[in-house]
Amino acid sequence: MKASDLFVRCLEEEGVEYVFGVPGEENLDLIESLRGSRIQLVVTRHEQHAAFMAATYGRLTGRAGVCLSTLGPGATNLLTGIAYAQLGGMPLLAITGQKAIRDNRQGKFQLIDVVDTFRPVTKWNSSLTDSGVIPRSIRHAFKVAEAERPGAVHLELPEDIASEAIEPARPQKRVTLRRPNADEQALDVAARMIRDAEQPVIIYSAGANRKRITEQLTRLCEELALYAIGTQMGKGVVPDDHPQSLFGMGIHKHDYVHTAIDEADLVITLGYDVVEYPPSVWNEGKDKTILHIDFVPADPDEYYSPAHEVIGDISNTLKALGQRLDGVRFDNPRMTRLHDYVAEQLHVSASEYSYPPRPQRVVQQVRSVMGRHDIISLDNGIYKIWFARMYPAYSNNTVLLDNALASMGAGLAAAMSAKMVHPDRRVMAICGDGGFMMNSQDMETAVRLGLDLVVLLLRDNGFGFIRWKQAGDGFADFGMTFGNPDFVDYARAYGATGLRHSEDNTLSDVLEHAFEIGGVVLVDCPIDYQANAALNDIHAVPDAILDGEGG
Repeated sequence: MKASDLFVRCLEEEGVEYVFGVPGEENLDLIESLRGSRIQLVVTRHEQHAAFMAATYGRLTGRAGVCLSTLGPGATNLLTGIAYAQLGGMPLLAITGQKAIRDNRQGKFQLIDVVDTFRPVTKWNSSLTDSGVIPRSIRHAFKVAEAERPGAVHLELPEDIASEAIEPARPQKRVTLRRPNADEQALDVAARMIRDAEQPVIIYSAGANRKRITEQLTRLCEELALYAIGTQMGKGVVPDDHPQSLFGMGIHKHDYVHTAIDEADLVITLGYDVVEYPPSVWNEGKDKTILHIDFVPADPDEYYSPAHEVIGDISNTLKALGQRLDGVRFDNPRMTRLHDYVAEQLHVSASEYSYPPRPQRVVQQVRSVMGRHDIISLDNGIYKIWFARMYPAYSNNTVLLDNALASMGAGLAAAMSAKMVHPDRRVMAICGDGGFMMNSQDMETAVRLGLDLVVLLLRDNGFGFIRWKQAGDGFADFGMTFGNPDFVDYARAYGATGLRHSEDNTLSDVLEHAFEIGGVVLVDCPIDYQANAALNDIHAVPDAILDGEGG
């Protein structure tokens, strides 16, 4: 058999459904082996987009997504997507081609040390210089990528290794490993800390954005009358219409929900990593007692120094704590009034009509056309903060955003993967014009794949987030403006449908019509960002409200 055939059989053994990537000279043997495989090769128009898609597949399934490129520029184009997976805790296997090891006739053409280049942004990476190690290397790669905390791994496959004839060999069997449970004494200490507290509060994060954790956490909150707050990447773990939800942290400043942390004498974190939300925001005084519950130990940080850590399967930890805390409750009318006040400020009050719409109204209009389990995918821009802050999420992994690497250009790719994983759900990519144009060419890929997908394009003809920061720092408005194509015609050029939100229609009607049309539909929507100035304010809940004196 050929070594590349063995490589693909190993991928099949791992249950790989898709390989996202761009072909090149040095991976042609692997492409040919994929041709006869049950694995679908998804050819994208840029390697970065392929890596974003693979990372999101890994995020949604828990199984490593796979992306592919050739050497040199193809490999370096993957790098941003690999970092996206690594920082965001998404399992991913990147495969790159390379020149022949034994008989390289092209000298240094396109030749860089890809393994060393990728080393800082991967959990493990290696070059396959011997076809005999293919089965164990691929098994090891998937095992490492999917182990807690998940992340990116990389294998380089030189073209002479890929093409060589080898004795028939078998893949190593995929083995599903159970996560270890937490130590019993560690659980006892955690239970005692919670029992002795006057007002604990929970912060759940990306590492806790799993279905089983949703079930156990919701039960624990109900039994103990605990309130829980999500980070941006944790949104949906506790449904935002649950009475114990205190919604999400939308911005790296003191917001309404942070009042609950101000009130707390114990902060219980679930799956928290300092990369996605700075603890300095909610522990500015470095005086909070923190109980860290996660699959892995905490990374030390000046503002995040847990008093105790419970390491093991989070859902089983929550179940064990519930058993140890039977009969304990933290009913507190101040927290109940806090919940009601924040819900009114962020979710209940209707935003007034204007054209172009303000971000608050865009959030409400999008929410009105999406079901409880439908998925929005946010690119990176100032609108992301408004959605993280105000968009009610009702199910885990239904709000896809990245607040770890926070790369522009990932929103469309994440939405495409979400639709492939969940074809029965509505999926909407929400992108600014700056981020969208970084990978907009892959609309052609979405059309070619026959995806039903709506892209809401929020157009302000500039880098809105950086403009907001620029103004907040007292600098003049400079360097933030650019031109745009006619996005309706642009969509049509790729074989998609283009629609436009205007003064003559409501955004929700346009979005509903887009879903009814089917296929890939882009909705061009201008946006008024004057409301961004309010994000600089300190949003605290007055004591009078908490004491029940606020009406």
